[in-house]
Amino acid sequence: MKAIRSIKGTYDLLPADTQRWRFVEAVIHDFMELHGYGEIRTPAFEQTELFARGIGQDTDIVSKEMYSWVDQGGTHLTLKPELTAPVVRSLIQHQLMSQSPIVRLYYLDALFRRERPQKGRQRQFHQFGIEAFGSIHPEQDAEIISMAYKILLTFGISELTLRLNTIGSTEVRPAYLQLLRSELENHASELCSTCNSRLEKNALRVFDCKNESCQKILDQHAPRIHEHITPEDRDHFQQVCDLLTSLEVPYFHDTKLVRGLDYYSRTTFEITSARLGAQDALCGGGRYDGLVKELGGPAVPAIGFAAGIERILLAISEFDEESDTAADIYLVALGDQARKMGLKIADQLRREKGLRVTVETMRRSMKAQLRETNRSGAQFAIILAEEEMKQGQGIVKEMESGDQFTIPLAEIVTYFQVGHDCGCSDEH
Repeated sequence: MKAIRSIKGTYDLLPADTQRWRFVEAVIHDFMELHGYGEIRTPAFEQTELFARGIGQDTDIVSKEMYSWVDQGGTHLTLKPELTAPVVRSLIQHQLMSQSPIVRLYYLDALFRRERPQKGRQRQFHQFGIEAFGSIHPEQDAEIISMAYKILLTFGISELTLRLNTIGSTEVRPAYLQLLRSELENHASELCSTCNSRLEKNALRVFDCKNESCQKILDQHAPRIHEHITPEDRDHFQQVCDLLTSLEVPYFHDTKLVRGLDYYSRTTFEITSARLGAQDALCGGGRYDGLVKELGGPAVPAIGFAAGIERILLAISEFDEESDTAADIYLVALGDQARKMGLKIADQLRREKGLRVTVETMRRSMKAQLRETNRSGAQFAIILAEEEMKQGQGIVKEMESGDQFTIPLAEIVTYFQVGHDCGCSDEH
């Protein structure tokens, strides 16, 4: 019978992989706690309408990439393709703004998009990010952007570039989009088919095109949105820039950076790393002051970012590849009584000493069990053999030196003192 394999665009995280993931997750949780952000977890799927209204019907995500279906009750459902809209839905549903004038949340979750799998991005992928609700002021933008930049530094990622722009408030968008279309329609034959489609449906997204010839046309003929914003928008952006400078967060003003989702307004940003090559984006975000109201809530300003965990793992420059999952002790047991006693001793060592103990359960020979002890990387072996068991004793063997000691069974647990006699790390 043919073996069943994982679905295209998905992958398994094996023990060697999850060690790296736990490191990244631990950094995220510690970093967010230091900054006063609380964790939120939303369901794996939501009503399809949430994403159609939140992200935008004409975006590639909604029109091409979502995993959607109709359940037995006739409800249209979708696996989460992004996290901001579900967080906003939860904010509204649970009336979080009634509890505090500012709400700071972070998340770490799996997402799903049916797009072409590539390095660092599969059809099931993972992101972490933050959302801050309630403040319209530039210092909130600066906090969010600074956090995005500095958590990447905390991971040890080098060669970072922060691109920053403003796309102004939503009121200036219609006039600007009309101007953009009128300028670029004269060069429609020189633009790719994707750009022509975007020019008709979602003109701002032409700036996202990766085609070099299209970018040349944009450089020469496309008006920049930051030149058509209000004085208030311009002042807001300048204050954000000044605050980032005072926080020693380097950036450059990328006048073509617009981000791909409909809900953005004013500040937009993206952080890349040259360590990743062509697919260099690590993190992106911006302000979305109208989204909460669009999804049925009060008029609440907001800003956030999301970062891809797979991309971050690719970009981390140094990571201790030595497994930290090795047992402190491997318990070798021969005979029924030894196996019974071994399970009891292992349980005591874990509970009372916090040590990692692996128990032999294959009933192999002494030679095979000791070979497995060496392979496992354990510092010690406890050997419970029939002859010693009859005398109420066991053997403790130091694997590196080869030294071994005969110890009364009743004293084996007390023999291992964390960070002292056994030489095990205090971290255990």
